[in-house]
Amino acid sequence: MRDLGVGFRHLLRGQRWVTRNGGRYGFGLLPGLITLVLYTAALVALALWGYDGVTWATPFADDWSSPWQELFRDVLAVALFALALLLAVLTFTAVTLLVGQPFYESLSERCDEDVSPDGTAPRSDLPLWRELWISARDSLRVLARACVWGVLLFALGFLPVVGQTVVPVVGFFVTGFFLTEELAAVALQRRGLDLRARLALLRSRKSLVWGFGVPLGLAFLVPVVAVFLMPGAVAGATLLARDLLGEETAEDRPEPEQPEADRPVTA
Repeated sequence: MRDLGVGFRHLLRGQRWVTRNGGRYGFGLLPGLITLVLYTAALVALALWGYDGVTWATPFADDWSSPWQELFRDVLAVALFALALLLAVLTFTAVTLLVGQPFYESLSERCDEDVSPDGTAPRSDLPLWRELWISARDSLRVLARACVWGVLLFALGFLPVVGQTVVPVVGFFVTGFFLTEELAAVALQRRGLDLRARLALLRSRKSLVWGFGVPLGLAFLVPVVAVFLMPGAVAGATLLARDLLGEETAEDRPEPEQPEADRPVTA
């Protein structure tokens, strides 16, 4: 349970870090804004024409009597939009990171340098095009895993009671895990960890990952909030990555002891 609080503190520390080091914060909002516009347009289109799509896909219900036909298609349309919303939350980070790869890479590296006791940060020797290719490939692999979970949760959502209580909670934990993976990948990829190693590392401390990712996933449900939290989320995930790898940060170092002669004399 302690790790849940530690993960949440990393999230808050990341937001504080970008507030103190906000020279390029405004530029970092641009990738999120671009992604937000694209996702909002897609979700609005689904809201407007999703029912028509469900009607086209269920011709077998054309002869059903009222109100079962409308109820069946209404439920499918709502479930389809809920699935699309879940996938949007799961993929928003990956797409935004891909669009803003150079900025977020620089921001993560800067955060590493700032909190490192010796002021250095791991650097990747790969060219930018290679990093973009690895990020895109790994994001697709993570998305495939997330889609499997999304479809499974979508199907379980039709179960009475459980589908309306347990399944949404599980969905937030799944979202939090994959969201954290995408964000932490920026720092972990610079350290040479491939996707398999990153997933194993995150699974080793799931409570820490959930403490970071679940509240962030809840915040990301508000589209505009996601845009403004992205830079700080990358910084926080960098701190989380250091914690997962056992790397010391400047604030973890103990205060130097005072020499005996300099200690205050107490009566």
